[in-house]
Amino acid sequence: MQDTLNKRQSLSFKLLPLILTVTVIIIDQITKSLIVKYIPLTTLFSSEGIIRVAGDYIRIIHVRNKAIAFSLGSSFSLNARRILFAFAPLIVIAIIFAIYFRNNEFTRLQRWSICGILGGGIGNLIDRFLRPDGVVDFIDCYFFGILGMERWPTFNVADAVVVVCGILFVLAFILQIKSDSHAAASKKQEA
Repeated sequence: MQDTLNKRQSLSFKLLPLILTVTVIIIDQITKSLIVKYIPLTTLFSSEGIIRVAGDYIRIIHVRNKAIAFSLGSSFSLNARRILFAFAPLIVIAIIFAIYFRNNEFTRLQRWSICGILGGGIGNLIDRFLRPDGVVDFIDCYFFGILGMERWPTFNVADAVVVVCGILFVLAFILQIKSDSHAAASKKQEA
């Protein structure tokens, strides 16, 4: 009886964070659909449709990214991009899901972080498979010339969630390592 209860609790501990995955996908796809519907595609020669949210610091624009982060790989052939940027991430996401469900050592924060990363990854994969013009990016931020960039590369909700949850995931591991080392030190002092 207790074993069945523990398995149910373990399963709900793993399933509950998937709410974040679904929520990120939904919000990401809704925002992208709104951008596609209401904001004209921005090109090098046209600044039509740029919406200034915070002056020139944060703007909403409509661009398409056929590559990966920071437009890396945009010069690759269509077939190479499709294989590298759609099918390879699909395999990685499947592996992450398998690890997520098999691992019983992840903390709550680590599980929620992984689910946010998965949601962002799936959100962009949907674009790669269903939007032939590329992933819809629309958040454009001024970057003060840092690293020689006047503006940060345009991104979307999925990208933002992946970055934030990636940082949280690393912090969760650092906290876990510190906690484990404190516990080991306490155990040594008791012995």
